[in-house]
Amino acid sequence: MPGVTRDRITSQCKLGNYPFEIIDTGGIGANVDASFTEQVRAEVEIALGSADVLLFVVDGQDGLTPLDQELARLMRRTAKPLLLAINKIDVDQHGPRAAEFSQLGFSESIAISAEHNRGILPLVAWLERMLPAPIFDEAGPGSDPASPIKIAIVGRPNVGKSSLTNAILNDDRTLVSPISGTTRDAIDIPYERHGQHYVLIDTAGIRPRGKVDNSVEVFSVMRSETSIRRADICCLVIDAEQGVTAQDKRIAGMIQEENKPCIVAFNKWDLIKDRTDSKEELKEVLDGLREELFFIPYAPSMLVSAKTGAELTRLFKTIERIRSESQFRIGTGVLNRLLAEAVALHPPAMKSGKRLKVLFGTQPDRPHGKVIPIPEFVLFVNDDGLLDQSYHRYLDSKLREKAPYTGLPILLHLRARAARDKSNDTRGQKFGRNPETGGRPPSGPRKRTNKKADKPRRRLGG
Repeated sequence: MPGVTRDRITSQCKLGNYPFEIIDTGGIGANVDASFTEQVRAEVEIALGSADVLLFVVDGQDGLTPLDQELARLMRRTAKPLLLAINKIDVDQHGPRAAEFSQLGFSESIAISAEHNRGILPLVAWLERMLPAPIFDEAGPGSDPASPIKIAIVGRPNVGKSSLTNAILNDDRTLVSPISGTTRDAIDIPYERHGQHYVLIDTAGIRPRGKVDNSVEVFSVMRSETSIRRADICCLVIDAEQGVTAQDKRIAGMIQEENKPCIVAFNKWDLIKDRTDSKEELKEVLDGLREELFFIPYAPSMLVSAKTGAELTRLFKTIERIRSESQFRIGTGVLNRLLAEAVALHPPAMKSGKRLKVLFGTQPDRPHGKVIPIPEFVLFVNDDGLLDQSYHRYLDSKLREKAPYTGLPILLHLRARAARDKSNDTRGQKFGRNPETGGRPPSGPRKRTNKKADKPRRRLGG
């Protein structure tokens, strides 16, 4: 479908000797997406200005068009290295179609097929030759810098996700409009704040599956769901003026199912503020909104405004707090005393005539390479089927009294004590017992011994 790409989408190419960044832009002209024509063209011009090398892609199936000639003149004005890529030359028999584009007068051109992966490696080799030499820091090309924190900004359509992204960047980086479904791709945007590196992932609005209009929206929603899985933190954006809807709860449920750290940002705070007279009323509004998301009690919430930029500093302070508290580890001794006190204070309920017994608990070391590790605890119990949801929440709350773990879910892994196999029980054999006879000695005639006869007799009187 024409007009699918709207924003500038950046990604890294690793096919060559050194990675370099590619900027994919929306198509220009043909009025395929009239509502966004001016914004898409502005994004293309920004990409032309920031790029080191230009790759002009034309359609080998459609042939040379007047729009191709106009765009060729536009790109020649940049005086940057320029390569013409004639796409959709899928087989050798399509080769003559590429000859028509010689009228554009480019000194460098290559026939490719993106769909069938023809000519891609020669294309990358040409781009590497034209790009400036890579610049490495003092650590050299093999260095491994600290991984940035990936923040997925997710929510329903038209709640202000792209506006919030632009407010954080203080730049019109993503397209914003009142039209639902403006953002179609998950856009990764590097961002640095006070020396800390982040990647903001602006996502398409997630609509209920029954209301998705076309295949483009289907894939947009799929990319948004994938962004939740690959993010380190999810920022759930909700329209504070409209309140928490059923779809907001479903998206919060997705975040919870993926066990992701979460912050809830109620956007359009400026509109709420205009209708309230005191901080107490604002607090009541926030508490009312927060009660709707009772099933993710660990997620901190705040009122923000993408329009005015209010509370964005607090947002990043909360992100840093989540990262810091994720590194905290409860010692094994402290953990087991805490569990013993919790069970003594409120014993588990009976279930099928049995009661849960927590025998031992430990917190494994956090996995290597995780920017924000999720706190996990292993509990050794008598039966892992005896833990119900209410007691799970109780243990969760007791653990958070020792370590708050702001914005972080707590994972409890239960390991049941292995059942004793009586058929292989050899403990009785150590003491001369026979398991087949219930531990009694084997039946049969016993050899009677006269202990007195075995002793030597003593003589009296010498």
